[in-house]
Amino acid sequence: MGAALRIAAKDLRQRLRDRSVFLWGIVAPLGLAAIFSLLFAGVSDTSELDVSYAVADLDGGPSARAFVDDVLGPIEEQGLFDVREVGTAAEAEDLAAGGSVDAAFVIPRGFSAAVERGEDIALEVIGNVDSPTMAQVAEAIAGQFAGEINAVGTAVFTLFAVRGEAPDPQAVGELIDEVMEIPTPVAIAETDEEASKQLSAETFYSAGMAVLFLFLTVQFGILGLLEERNNSTMARLLAAPIPRWSIIGGKAITSFVIGVASMTVLVVGTTLLLGAEWGNSWGVGLLVLAAVFSALGIMFVLAAFAKTAEQAGNLQSIVAFLLAMLGGTFFPLAQAGGWLENVSLLTPHAWFLRGLGDLAAGGTVVEALPAAGAIALFGLVTLALGSLGARRMVRP
Repeated sequence: MGAALRIAAKDLRQRLRDRSVFLWGIVAPLGLAAIFSLLFAGVSDTSELDVSYAVADLDGGPSARAFVDDVLGPIEEQGLFDVREVGTAAEAEDLAAGGSVDAAFVIPRGFSAAVERGEDIALEVIGNVDSPTMAQVAEAIAGQFAGEINAVGTAVFTLFAVRGEAPDPQAVGELIDEVMEIPTPVAIAETDEEASKQLSAETFYSAGMAVLFLFLTVQFGILGLLEERNNSTMARLLAAPIPRWSIIGGKAITSFVIGVASMTVLVVGTTLLLGAEWGNSWGVGLLVLAAVFSALGIMFVLAAFAKTAEQAGNLQSIVAFLLAMLGGTFFPLAQAGGWLENVSLLTPHAWFLRGLGDLAAGGTVVEALPAAGAIALFGLVTLALGSLGARRMVRP
């Protein structure tokens, strides 16, 4: 063990003098995490959204005012969007076309009367071409309101049909008003932030970039085996009175220490500089150790069957980015769903992010154990496979 530690100490000194370890282990992941966080933090945080809508109520009837006052009003009061009322449809259209608002609602004349009679009538939504997402949100708001109106109208006219009576416009209007005042039996409740397993943009991209570059960082120690052979220094190590496993162990210790140090700096750095919230410290530490072990195993098995350090480095970089993309480090693969979401679980990256999600929900180290175990399993399997080719690595 002493020989392995001395080899590791020698390699660590060399790597510290080689500035590339700082670039790949700290500067690059921290910089990319900052860039992605700045780009996408506003999208995931509604408090940062600057969205405005216009509404032209050309009807003024009870159903039209219900949309303006009871649907759009609460949205504006919550500070989610800004809503401005305009007098004409042309003004609303001009505001949307000119980009002054993200979308505009136009309630046509006769809207309330048509609702009371059960006739077809359209609530128009005009979207701004440069704000397609917010325009779709506006369509969803209008569609939800239209769905409720249709449901109420169907219920009221069904009542008259069951009674065998002809719908009376005044009675229809009164019934609609009564039904609209009934509280919705099912409502969407706000989820406590601590009860949610979703990571903030700052945390997600900090963790994603950290685990991506972890796989590029740990390769520095593993590649040392091939570099020793290419530099003809492996023969000297083999001539020394030390077991062969000490040489492999020393390189593995180098990779492990570099990986842990890099991840520790990134966790602390992103917390202080980017506002990332990693969760329970012990749980994060367990996930980090498991991730480093997994990265060590995967990079080792790739190096074990490579002929040169250059070949191994290229292959490791390709696999590192491929696993990162499949693992959802650039965007949450849960949005894609289907088979792609299931395939992501074949990567340690996805389990690492899932473990952080458990911690984000207020979990302790116990909640992080399943994800950490799955990550460590990748390391065990790949180290076992890599050991088959270890002998060919430790030769002159």
